[in-house]
Amino acid sequence: METLRKVLLWASTNRWLSQRLPERRFVRRAVRKFMPGETLEDALGEAARLREEGVPTLVTTLGENVETAEETRESVAEYVRAMDLADEMGLDLEVSIKPTHLGLDQDPQLAVENVGELAARAEGRGTLWIDMEGSFYTEATLSLYRAVRRGHVNVGLCIQSYLRRTADDLESLMEFGPRIRLVKGAYAEPAEIAFPDKRDVDESYLALARRLIDHLGNGGDGFLGLGTHDPAMIGPLSADAGAAGLDGSRFEIEMLYGIGRREQRRLVGNGTPLRVLISYGGAWFPWYMRRLAERPANVWFVARSMFR
Repeated sequence: METLRKVLLWASTNRWLSQRLPERRFVRRAVRKFMPGETLEDALGEAARLREEGVPTLVTTLGENVETAEETRESVAEYVRAMDLADEMGLDLEVSIKPTHLGLDQDPQLAVENVGELAARAEGRGTLWIDMEGSFYTEATLSLYRAVRRGHVNVGLCIQSYLRRTADDLESLMEFGPRIRLVKGAYAEPAEIAFPDKRDVDESYLALARRLIDHLGNGGDGFLGLGTHDPAMIGPLSADAGAAGLDGSRFEIEMLYGIGRREQRRLVGNGTPLRVLISYGGAWFPWYMRRLAERPANVWFVARSMFR
């Protein structure tokens, strides 16, 4: 499984594959398991359906490392459109952005301005989430979060338990009463930067989550979103959050569209706060490879799709 994971992560960075494989019908058919379509309307249509099941949502536009300042403005406009349409439809929907989609490669100050504009637009609409990308961007993304957070309480940050530095990073953010989405991490990283052993990644995840649960349970400001499909994380950490008196205003499970539907229904039935992340856009291939790498067993779904 580890070899397969490495192959999938390599594929996520291969330009030739990203140009050729999306043309294959079986690949496009298989990716529908994880995203409803390439347009915002596709994503919001599924958000409306999930609302009927009592599930709020989160959307993100796929695409990283845009090349011009003009493209970053197009990204801002797309997210504003998402928020406005969600309001018109009466959806409980939040937005998650990638820093390199909004100018981090061009100019950190441009990214601050773009993300700050979106955070202002998101006031009263929930959290504006800043995703964490590969480790090359970790320090710059933390700086971006701190700069925007000083003016906007409603901005949140994704952190990755597989990075060795994350425990220290979290401590440095506690002064903000941070809104945190905790994930394990899905980029190819060297062993000196990220834990190579799944057991260590899991232990880090549990420790980081419990640090935040203790903080919130003792009256600290902030929010914890557990980005995971792993029952070994969901069960004990949900119990810890309940014991700490955390409700949906301070804690939730965040799962990906199309993964763990049975578990999602179980959580809703148990009254556990849940939000589902819906991704959309044409630049889906790198993201799709990383989703497969997170759970290589999903490759068998793709294999079956080839022969339908």
